[in-house]
Amino acid sequence: MLDFLQISKQMDGIAAQLHHESQERSRKLALAHTLFAQAIAQQEALLERHGQWGQRFPFACATPAGNLAEQCILTPSSDPHWVFSTDGSQIAPSHHEIAYCYLINVGRVSIHYGANRYPLLDSQPRIYYQPADLYAARAWGIALEQWLSYQRTLAEAVALADLAAEQEPWATPAMPRLALCDGSLIHWEFADLPPTARTQLLTPMLHAWDRLRSRGIPLIGYISAPRATESLNFLRLLQCPFPSPDCKQFCAQETAETSPCHRLFALRDAAFWQQHLPVHGVSPLWQSHAPILSEYGDHRVCFCYLRGQDELVRLEMPEWVAQDPPMYLGALRLVLSQVLKGQGYPVTLAEAHNRAVVTKGDRQRFFALLEQHLIRAGITHVAPSAKESRKRRSLV
Repeated sequence: MLDFLQISKQMDGIAAQLHHESQERSRKLALAHTLFAQAIAQQEALLERHGQWGQRFPFACATPAGNLAEQCILTPSSDPHWVFSTDGSQIAPSHHEIAYCYLINVGRVSIHYGANRYPLLDSQPRIYYQPADLYAARAWGIALEQWLSYQRTLAEAVALADLAAEQEPWATPAMPRLALCDGSLIHWEFADLPPTARTQLLTPMLHAWDRLRSRGIPLIGYISAPRATESLNFLRLLQCPFPSPDCKQFCAQETAETSPCHRLFALRDAAFWQQHLPVHGVSPLWQSHAPILSEYGDHRVCFCYLRGQDELVRLEMPEWVAQDPPMYLGALRLVLSQVLKGQGYPVTLAEAHNRAVVTKGDRQRFFALLEQHLIRAGITHVAPSAKESRKRRSLV
């Protein structure tokens, strides 16, 4: 148990650190607003510099996909529409349990607003127990727990496309539609995987997105409390003192804190756009240049920021959504409508999470049910390890 007397003595240090960080953030925000005004006037020149030297940057730097001076204020959709989402959870494998396996549970929610139809709220669990499921990732040097996370991400994407196919007959052709998923569409973590493993994950995921595109359904990745710095890193081009922003040549020996453009270092996009945008305002559209996107084909990702009543969120979408203005603006209006209906967080995402989550009681019932099936199959020695058994009993 925690010793709160010792903890309380350390909390003054947290308060002092947060106060210092707040002062630094205020200073950086003032600089960012000044640089943003300059970037509006020099946008074309900055884009040209990025196009020439962007591959030499050691930091993620997005580029504006439109006019930096443009921003709009959204109104929520009040017409009949259809929104659906998926989210995933899991039971991780453990050598201390009665069998070495894992489970992925995908929560699914589909709501047809104004269509006099009951919503769909269910979940689809799947158990993985074959050797290929448990040990194939070892050949790539990937821990099973990490591979499980990747498999859950893939399962959510495939389930979203399946849900669109199942529920589409209930939507009229003219009804606005939205596929909403929780989290980023840019899977930065895939970049470090071996090519074979990366292909095994990306191919079915991008195929699922193709299925949404073929039906004309926009896909939006909803990121609450975003931590990215991609859009503000574009402003660092204005701080470079060298003839060309060739970071690998001029700043190879510098750290992030000592480089000439470090004054915006660690300032998150959210801090800037929270101040810059009005309530229900949308930032300009940005094109991400994450290295992994080179393997996305027609699904390269763009993003924008939306300021809600309670928080600022990052919205990501494939390029084919961003390049279709009616689809893009329609999708944003449906997102705002979901946020307002959910009092700060999209209804469908919240419900998909609730359907997906695996509680401690669920986990216990899962292994109890598995134990029954193993005994029926004639497996007589069915018991968790001594360590697991002891942890389940009271210490008294």
